[in-house]
Amino acid sequence: MLLDTPICDFGWKAPDFELSDSDGVSHSLNKSMGENGLLITFICNHCPYVHAVIERLVADAKTLQQEGIGVLAIMSNDYRNVPADSPAQMKLFARQHGFTFPYLVDENQSVGRTYGAVCTPDFFGFNNKAELQYRGRLDDAGMKDAANRTPELLNAMRQIAKTGNGPRQQTASMGCSIKWR
Repeated sequence: MLLDTPICDFGWKAPDFELSDSDGVSHSLNKSMGENGLLITFICNHCPYVHAVIERLVADAKTLQQEGIGVLAIMSNDYRNVPADSPAQMKLFARQHGFTFPYLVDENQSVGRTYGAVCTPDFFGFNNKAELQYRGRLDDAGMKDAANRTPELLNAMRQIAKTGNGPRQQTASMGCSIKWR
């Protein structure tokens, strides 16, 4: 089912969490926060919307990391009912696409629920005080040709890094619904 993300709840304080990647290495929000903020993206391996943007997301994430912004990807789908999203498949997906950021398994779906994630991809951009400042889309290309795209997420995160505040105009991300138990 195709869903849109809700409007950004500016200033919402991100709760800390601890999740592991597919190798069992533990990561937390607090340890992943960059000096200029943090991007958390809820994705999965099988979603056509994620497939359409993954190369751009990885490229933008590398840029953000070089600019002092931490990046985490979280997979909250019930992978027992969607085997394509299993930890072994996550590891393969991350390797195939050159992830430079941790890809974490939300085993009991508690982080996805706490954050109010609704679809894949779903982007949460925080300032360095862990206050939500962006809940929009990656760019204006979506599933189309991205040659002349406006990198809305990249631009927003740069603004957040500089000012601590995100843009007031944001366009919702859209994608496949998270597969809840």
